[in-house]
Amino acid sequence: MPSSWKIHEGDSLEILRELPEQSVDSIVTDPPYGLGFMGKAWDSLPPGEEIGKRLLRVAKPGAHIVAFGGTRTYHRLACALEDAGWEIRDCLMWLYGSGFPKSHNLDGDWDGWGTALKPACEPIVLARKPLLGTVAGNVAEHGTGALNVDGCRVGDERIEQHGRTGDAFGFTSQEAPGRNWTGRWPANVIHDGSPEATRGMASAERYFYCAKASSAERNAGLEGMDRRQRDFSRHAGQAAMGPDGAGNPYNRGAAEVLNSHPTVKPLALMQWLCRLITPPGGTILDPFLGSGTTLAAALREDFRCVGIEREAEYAALARRRVEEDAPLFNRGGHA
Repeated sequence: MPSSWKIHEGDSLEILRELPEQSVDSIVTDPPYGLGFMGKAWDSLPPGEEIGKRLLRVAKPGAHIVAFGGTRTYHRLACALEDAGWEIRDCLMWLYGSGFPKSHNLDGDWDGWGTALKPACEPIVLARKPLLGTVAGNVAEHGTGALNVDGCRVGDERIEQHGRTGDAFGFTSQEAPGRNWTGRWPANVIHDGSPEATRGMASAERYFYCAKASSAERNAGLEGMDRRQRDFSRHAGQAAMGPDGAGNPYNRGAAEVLNSHPTVKPLALMQWLCRLITPPGGTILDPFLGSGTTLAAALREDFRCVGIEREAEYAALARRRVEEDAPLFNRGGHA
């Protein structure tokens, strides 16, 4: 039985050359935002057009990609994908209330002025490789091209729809008539349940809920591994904070942690995104695997997954997290 997962260590640009053409059903990834986060060299730039082209080559016709971006650099990510040939379909927003303002605060006559707002959201680009023919024909041929609406409905509210809602072109502005559902149609907003994130919403229950990854979740499966130094110092945050790092809430020196990756996404969120865009039994690609959350999420949803990670430290964390999270899965999955 072939392995259900595989980790390639190396640069995505090079490894993507080696992957078979039209071999993946979806791409789910949290790439570098290009913010110089905590001084990390790998966060110098968001993915460019060349990465977008190579992802397009390995994706099946109609395959979707969801990729996180930073609020200051999202436009570069979206434009790179569009210039590479992807069709931008939507922009999802993950809202949360736990962000810290990373501002240079002034004093004296300008006391109360600063240089940044408190971060409270992350945009996620949703794009699709061009279809071959119609949506229905593409789905029938390749299994890709549509979104798993029913599999990603929100809540447990029972919905009954009556009446005619279609137009002459076959589009519907509401639920199609004559069917009943449990849960609301998934929206392009995700929230963490905090008052800051949900204030002003008609009803927070209408949107998918997912909090940030807890320390317990970040470190799950890594017990017994050596702890690593993660630098929270002013120097580590210079690139994102400005020349003096003033106002950086992380100015508290170094700490020993099990999972040293600084931007671990929650499993529930990655599972929902995997489920939204991947056909049953499909293969997901994450070209910026980090510490392996996408891979673990894909396996939990019964998908296959291929990950690429340049940093050996993070690849080792990903392998350990997946092996401990899913002991029944085939463990032959690394390169």
